[in-house]
Amino acid sequence: MSDDLFDYDLPPERIAQQPLAERDLSRLLVVPRDGAALRHHIFRDLPTLLRPGDLLILNDSRVIPARLIGKREATGGAWEGLFLQVQPNGWWEMLAQTRGYPQLGETFVVEPGPLRLTLQGRTTDRHWLMQPQATEDVFTLLQRHGQVPLPPYIRKGRADADDVARYQTVYARHPGSVAAPTAGLHFTEALLERLAAMGVQRATVTLHVGLGTFEPMRSDDPSQHVMHREWCAVSPEVVTAVERCKAQGGRAIAVGTTVVRTLESAARLGTLTPFVGETDLFIRPPFTFHVIDGLITNFHLPKTTLLLLVAAFIGRDRLQQAYQTAIAEGYRFYSYGDAMLAL
Repeated sequence: MSDDLFDYDLPPERIAQQPLAERDLSRLLVVPRDGAALRHHIFRDLPTLLRPGDLLILNDSRVIPARLIGKREATGGAWEGLFLQVQPNGWWEMLAQTRGYPQLGETFVVEPGPLRLTLQGRTTDRHWLMQPQATEDVFTLLQRHGQVPLPPYIRKGRADADDVARYQTVYARHPGSVAAPTAGLHFTEALLERLAAMGVQRATVTLHVGLGTFEPMRSDDPSQHVMHREWCAVSPEVVTAVERCKAQGGRAIAVGTTVVRTLESAARLGTLTPFVGETDLFIRPPFTFHVIDGLITNFHLPKTTLLLLVAAFIGRDRLQQAYQTAIAEGYRFYSYGDAMLAL
């Protein structure tokens, strides 16, 4: 792993293309933060690795069917888009691609129709601004016309029927993410029930995952990276649950980097407080964590801010050791891949 770029070489066959038949049979690399030996488990072993009184904190954002397929109405040329968010004026901000350079005012037909989107402008990031020719709300339209937004490293983004359920956590509630909070994909209802039965508590925050989460840093110097913004929320009930957990000697364990970013955004002044709004918090070494005591996370793409977040929690050398071990031991990587538990 490059000391500067948090880079590493991964054989392409290690990028998981399909989820396992059972969510909680993925592998789990346990990474003690005190420097003790790494241990190999399966995710189903989690109840043996946690303690009564621990608090699991989950991201309950729901992935929306944000991928749209269609054509240019005037020429019939192929078009593909990814919904990102709604602008205050109702226009859809999207990533999109087609041959040529469409002009403002051009209309695109989404299949299956009839849904028409008219190009009204572009952002400074060259995202398309599209006006839907429909009166229904965005989530209704996406549910009708959209597809699962698999990342391009999984089957080139081409989803099948199984992905509708599997690229979604079993506890997803609030629609808004254009990518899954992948650490949570390993949980089953049965596993959550086992954890509850042994006294592991549970709380949920919300962070709607955007594409910026996975974008590689474009500078060798992380301090020059402009962090993306994502909407998140921490309720008073979560604050109370964390305070109670710590008062009783338990550990607050974040399920995913999105949960870490949400909680630490709500504790920027040193104390966890309720929070609703956008965060641009960039967690990288060195960083003082105010909330979390443990982290469950998948294996992330090279040169991303997610790797820096994990390095800030477990240390750069420990991160390098964990990734080298996971590659050598044949772990599966990225969204449908295996996980690690840092405690």
